[in-house]
Amino acid sequence: MKSVWQDSLEAVRHLLDVSELNLDGSHTIAKKGGESVVYQGRKKAKTSNILPIFDKHGYVLASTDIVAGNHNDAFNLKLHLQSALKWIKKQNLSIQGSYFNADSAFDTKEARKVCFNHKLLPNIPENKRNRKQAKPGPKRMFNQVVYKRRFTAERSFAWIDKFRPLLVRFDRRDCYFLSGHYIAFAMINLRNVTN
Repeated sequence: MKSVWQDSLEAVRHLLDVSELNLDGSHTIAKKGGESVVYQGRKKAKTSNILPIFDKHGYVLASTDIVAGNHNDAFNLKLHLQSALKWIKKQNLSIQGSYFNADSAFDTKEARKVCFNHKLLPNIPENKRNRKQAKPGPKRMFNQVVYKRRFTAERSFAWIDKFRPLLVRFDRRDCYFLSGHYIAFAMINLRNVTN
């Protein structure tokens, strides 16, 4: 039996543009605690995080599971990216040669290696991490014009935030909170589909 999310991807397949994949994370404040909910100093609250991958137009292609909020966005990134990209490939979407846009928080060796293994072009700005000197070796490829189009991910997060149960987490179980995200992802994917 197919999920609602898989059905929505089937319905919008002709609208998808996977020449650019955009990854970003979204911390959600959790009021009642629960699974994968831990204090996050930057938000000054208990949070959980999710990392969806969007296409060029903001359609949701894949997502990670819920990640505890005390971790940075790059925590277990290799494992999360591998599972998300494999799921995209299972949907018969050809991503070979696509740009992979992510912000500097995702600038890790593991993320770049996963991109190269899946024949993606990592378009991630270098995170200097308080370096006083430039990193040795060849300069990394970075396309500023393509990177600026990451706003589609932020726009999609704004649409997700319209679903009030996802804006502030009250579900204690990860499966319920993740299911709510899948419904929101399906509605985002189906927004331009007409009968």
